[in-house]
Amino acid sequence: MYPKFLFADLDDTLFQSLEKCRTSDGLEPAAFLKDGLPISYTTALQRAFFAFVQDGMTVIPSTARNRDAFSRVALPFTSYAVLNYGGMVLSPGGAVDTAWRDQMHDAMHVALPGLQELSKLLDDYAVSTGFGGRTRLIEDSGTPFYLVLKDPQKRSDVLAPFEREVAQAWLDDGDKPYYLHRNGNNFAVLPKALNKAHAVRYVMDQLRKEHGAIMSFGMGDSRADAAFMSACDYAIVPSRTQLASLTLEAL
Repeated sequence: MYPKFLFADLDDTLFQSLEKCRTSDGLEPAAFLKDGLPISYTTALQRAFFAFVQDGMTVIPSTARNRDAFSRVALPFTSYAVLNYGGMVLSPGGAVDTAWRDQMHDAMHVALPGLQELSKLLDDYAVSTGFGGRTRLIEDSGTPFYLVLKDPQKRSDVLAPFEREVAQAWLDDGDKPYYLHRNGNNFAVLPKALNKAHAVRYVMDQLRKEHGAIMSFGMGDSRADAAFMSACDYAIVPSRTQLASLTLEAL
């Protein structure tokens, strides 16, 4: 028998914000803000699915959340965790995997000047257009990881020109080792060295050292999850998500 492991994205995969829930019936809080207020919820179907996959496999979260935000997720995880788009790996028990940390720390500091350059271009464009938001450099435990830009009024369409006219134009002007990700009201710029797929493969190597041959599943909602899902033996795509619209619903 192969030990089974499910590498699962969290937000919009195992739970979502109240606005994205199709009904208010049967919702339960799944993640919380720093002040303790709930920010994300599971449906009864999602809880049933989580119980189903836990009966026979180990669930390993693979998320863009940083360590603090992950600590405020109420779902029970007992093994490894992939955080910060793959920039951080937690070992079973919650300690930071130092070998992966050191590798990513060096790679991210090499990528930092480019992120700072693009951050200024995006913020200047925001000022020139009257956009109310600014870029944020996401860091965790002293390591800078990626840029994120969100519209304060949650209008995802207004982020399109930031992606097309500023970030993509900057990438096209030379061979720059970064990539773009936009899903709803979330636009991120990431170094190519930062990818959930790299961290998932690293964790798989650790699991094979511990267990021998394994069976792996990947589950996610967005285009950015596709790479780590394809690194697994099987892929699970929730319906009515960005990734479903690009694959299953596009057929």
